Amino acid sequence: MALVSDLGVTVSGLLTRTADLSTPVDSLSWRRGVHLESGTTAGKADLRFADTRTLAASATEDLDLAGVLLDAFGSALTFVRVKGIFIAASSANANNVVVGAASSNAWAGLLNATGTITLRPGATFAAMSGSADATGMAVTAGTGDLLKVANSGAGTSVTYDIVIIGASA
Repeated sequence: MALVSDLGVTVSGLLTRTADLSTPVDSLSWRRGVHLESGTTAGKADLRFADTRTLAASATEDLDLAGVLLDAFGSALTFVRVKGIFIAASSANANNVVVGAASSNAWAGLLNATGTITLRPGATFAAMSGSADATGMAVTAGTGDLLKVANSGAGTSVTYDIVIIGASA
């Protein structure tokens, strides 16, 4: 099975201001991205997990990056390196989605063991390694492989999308 991936983040904007005889304009077009061929070394990835998930009110889940998540064909995924991760909280959520800081065996490759990111309704987070980076965000099976995702409050469930691109070696 082969995997070819294009990961990217794009920001564009047009800032204008009214002046007496003209309209000054500042245009921004900024993009960072990486193309990954199939494989496990620098500039390559061979695993992909993608899912829409829902957490009940006040619930949490630990996504085990080493051997528990399944790909689209039902095969277990064992990430050794994450090359890109993208998480988007549904805009219909009432509560926030909090990512990171599993109570044990926390995956430290992205946020260290205790860091978190709070995604308010409609927010998206993305991180990716460069094409020359052979290490990426390391996963240590059994001791550093759990990515915690939590619903920040009571009363309502939250939904989020997650995509993880990585390598098996």
